[in-house]
Amino acid sequence: RGRLSPRGRRGASREAAGGKRARSKRAGNGRAEPLQGEQRATLCITFGAATSYVPLEKLCEGSSATVYKGIGRTNGQLVALKVIRLEAEEGVPFTASREASLLKRLKHANIVLLHDIFQTKETLTFVLEYMHTDLAQYMAQHLGGLHPWNVMLFMFQLFRGLAYIHQQHILHHDLKPQNLLISCLSELKLADFGLARAKSIPSQTYSSEVVTIWYCPPEVLLGATDYSSDLAIWSAGCIFVEMIQGQPLEKIWEVLGVPTEDTWPGLSKFPNYKPAFWPVLISCTFSSHFPRLSRVPAAEDLASGMLTAFPPQQISAQDALLHGFFSPLPPQLYQVPSVLTVPAVRLQPEICDLSAPYQKGHLSEGSSKFW
Repeated sequence: RGRLSPRGRRGASREAAGGKRARSKRAGNGRAEPLQGEQRATLCITFGAATSYVPLEKLCEGSSATVYKGIGRTNGQLVALKVIRLEAEEGVPFTASREASLLKRLKHANIVLLHDIFQTKETLTFVLEYMHTDLAQYMAQHLGGLHPWNVMLFMFQLFRGLAYIHQQHILHHDLKPQNLLISCLSELKLADFGLARAKSIPSQTYSSEVVTIWYCPPEVLLGATDYSSDLAIWSAGCIFVEMIQGQPLEKIWEVLGVPTEDTWPGLSKFPNYKPAFWPVLISCTFSSHFPRLSRVPAAEDLASGMLTAFPPQQISAQDALLHGFFSPLPPQLYQVPSVLTVPAVRLQPEICDLSAPYQKGHLSEGSSKFW
């Protein structure tokens, strides 16, 4: 409605001929300029204005982006500003373009929310909902394993988020505790979709260079490039055991036993399959290696359903939500959009509670991510 100012108002301009969208960026003076380059052409997001947000403090910094705690000028809402540095000749990184397009379409209580996005000559900024901490930091502040109720609550929300993106045919590709954000009210959300893919074609193949090594499924380690939602289920299983046991999952083959062609048809066809380097190991129970699993009802059965070497036998995220492990949770959780709407659902005090600063809202300087 009305005319677009020469200074460029919020939103993308439209070309007069053909009704095609002209993607634009905002330069330092606020004037709209056309995006250039093949990678920039994939970014089709409505842009906001940098002046709409005030950075408050730097939270963390990576190789290509810095995250700030910020506040919106119009509504006073706390936000996280993920500032991605741009190279003059390369334009918008492909991972940033992909993450923006995916977050724009993903609307779920357990997926981090993208509020806004804006661009200058030097940076591209995602305005995300502000989250208190992440699961990696939470576990570091509560050593020795988490309270079973809290594990149950976190895993239920993780499966809800995974079930949603898998229904949308999206694979996360980098599921790890650092990418699971937690609000001060115990809500867990999936974040960091830079490596995610939209799997719309069943026969599509992908790179095997995905997933942090601690949470990487065996087929990817063996060089597979054709995989599906089982990628995230294995990672979720590793996170599940780590939350209960209090340490990252190790020596998984001593539990599962080394697979063979009999237990995993097609195993020898993987590019990285080298049987000469594989020891002969016989499978055993999870509880023999991870004793805390046996103390939590149905935990060992759920872990074995996620951590299976033969992907077709893995439990799906949707089926996992119905597993007996979650039977103590209120039935209302299956009907509400967010767990926060059920009053009885709150985190319990941790057994080995080293997080008094966390509970008071004063986080340590070593926090890894807060958005």
